Amino acid sequence: MFSFTYPYPKSESFKEIFVSSLGAGILVYLFLIIFQPFGTETFHHPYKFLLLFPYCIIFGTAFFIANLMTSRFSNWNIGAELLKIIFILFLGSILSYFYNSLFVSHVQLDLGNYFYMLLYSLAVGIPISIIYILSRYIYLKNIHENTARNISQHLPVSVPKLQENILQISAQNIELSINENYFLCVQSMENYCTFYFLENNIVKKLLVRISLSNALQQIETNSIKKCHRSYIVNLEKVKNLKGNAQGYKLILPEIDFEIPVSRSFISKIIPQLQRQNS
Repeated sequence: MFSFTYPYPKSESFKEIFVSSLGAGILVYLFLIIFQPFGTETFHHPYKFLLLFPYCIIFGTAFFIANLMTSRFSNWNIGAELLKIIFILFLGSILSYFYNSLFVSHVQLDLGNYFYMLLYSLAVGIPISIIYILSRYIYLKNIHENTARNISQHLPVSVPKLQENILQISAQNIELSINENYFLCVQSMENYCTFYFLENNIVKKLLVRISLSNALQQIETNSIKKCHRSYIVNLEKVKNLKGNAQGYKLILPEIDFEIPVSRSFISKIIPQLQRQNS
């Protein structure tokens, strides 16, 4: 059953925000010159298409600002995405109104005229946005679920390594040594990290005052990688994989929580898991 609380992937990197904003602006421009709604068809001017181009910049800028403002939010869902789209349309309608009144129609600023511009923006933007949100959600969900299913079916059974590698962690007055074969993951919270590892086939966890970046510098190997801003994981210990619209979650049978894979790390983590299958 559909719910507005379903997780929804948001743009995380500046490059992704810029490219998606550019694409949104271009789509608005193409819509205007192809369908020419709201009296645009009867508007005659030798440079009509050139006069319509600033709407591309306006809505692309609104899209960029909204994505930049929300990029640091966590637990993003479909409802939050819809609210973001409404904000984009509201901001775009304000900027479009000023542009249209001052540079295209040359009319006096009036609240009633802005109300019509807002209605035009909502009438066009909301249906298109809903189609975009749902189609993107379904597409990403299917892609990630199928990839996760294929990888999970072929993940190898863990076998002890012949050569032991001892991970050395130094933090303040703590010196920690963990055999890489028994290391599971690291979970970060602010300036502390919890190390999960096996000791006599029992899961142990140790809270250490250390940043995740510092911990990564000391323990990163071919199989121990950062997969999220709050997690480091031993990919050799991954025995199952789940996929959804936001990305992937790694499952280690020894621990009782799932480890998320940030979208920015998908291109590194997923291919490595696939190589482990071959």
